[in-house]
Amino acid sequence: MSLKNKKKKGTDAERDLIHIFWKNGWAAVRIAGSGSMKYPSPDILAGKNGTLYAIECKTTKSDKQYFEKKEIQELKEFSKITAAMAFVAVKYQGEEWKFYPLTSLTETEKRFVATKKDPHISITKIIN
Repeated sequence: MSLKNKKKKGTDAERDLIHIFWKNGWAAVRIAGSGSMKYPSPDILAGKNGTLYAIECKTTKSDKQYFEKKEIQELKEFSKITAAMAFVAVKYQGEEWKFYPLTSLTETEKRFVATKKDPHISITKIIN
């Protein structure tokens, strides 16, 4: 898959998640350029009634998803400044979104990883 197609796939997944939030009474925005700016920023910022989520999104055909350490560090930094709850959200092919608190990620020598079997929160619980 080309880099252009990979970016489009990621953008489409982020937009899908934003629509889910809005359809359920949340405000949500996609932060274009997240990961490529000098300032830390999540892919999505969603809020409702004083609850704020900072979300890094990924989609995969695999049973696991890797995150660069820099991505997670920046998500932590952004969340600390904004008091947002930080999650990584993974859309495994054919399944609903799964939300992982950063504490449920496994740290490897070079990256963090989330698997289908790791403790997570369903999209239904996140939006309700």
